[in-house]
Amino acid sequence: MAQGKRRVVLWRHGQTLWNVERRFQGKTDIALDETGIQQADRAARLLAGLYPTAIVSSPLRRAAVTAQALGAVTGLPVAYDPDLMERDGGKWEGLTAAEIRSQYPAEHAIWQPPGGETSEQVAKRVRGALERAISELKPEGVLVVTSHGAALRLGMSHLLGFPEEIWERLGGLSNCSWSVLAEMRDGGWRLIEHNAGTLPEPVLSDDDDRSENGA
Repeated sequence: MAQGKRRVVLWRHGQTLWNVERRFQGKTDIALDETGIQQADRAARLLAGLYPTAIVSSPLRRAAVTAQALGAVTGLPVAYDPDLMERDGGKWEGLTAAEIRSQYPAEHAIWQPPGGETSEQVAKRVRGALERAISELKPEGVLVVTSHGAALRLGMSHLLGFPEEIWERLGGLSNCSWSVLAEMRDGGWRLIEHNAGTLPEPVLSDDDDRSENGA
C-alpha cells in the first residue's frame, strides 16, 4: 500500500433471513442468520489482511455483528454511526419484492418507498457519515465501513461525485462483499475494487437491478 494514501473499505453485512426471502429490510433491525454469521467470520479473516486501522458500522444488528467479527480478529474497537443505517423503506419494509410490485406499482416504477427516504436523502446522509469517519483517518490509514446494500451504493456514488442519473449503473454488493476506495492526490476518491470477496455475484430480481435496496 502506497505511503500517505488512505483507503476506505465499504463492507456489506452478512446474510439475513429477509435477504433470502427478498424482503425489504430498510431500518427494521433484522439479525444475521447462521449463514450470515459464517460469512462475516470468513470475510473478517480476509479483510484483516488489508490491515485496517479503524472500523465504523451501522448500529443495526446485521451490520454491527458483521463489524464485530472483524473487530474480534483485529483487536480494533467498532464505532457506530446511525447515519450508516439502511434506507428507510416506509411502507415497503417487511414486504417481498413481488408484494411491492403488486401493491405499489407506481412507486415501484420510480423506486420510491411511500413514507421512506429518497435516494438523494440516503446518498447525502451516508456520504456525511463517510466523510466524518475519513476525517479521523491517519495518512496511511485503512477504514472499514460496515453498512447495507443501498446505503453503501448510494453513499459511495455520491462520494465519488457520480451524478444521480447514473447511480443505478453501479452494481450492488453481495452479502459480506466489499468495495475499496483509494485517496487521490487532489483529495478525492476513486473506486479501485468493487464487490470483492469469495461469494457469488448478487442475484438480480427479474424486473430491475435494485434488489439490494433496503438490504
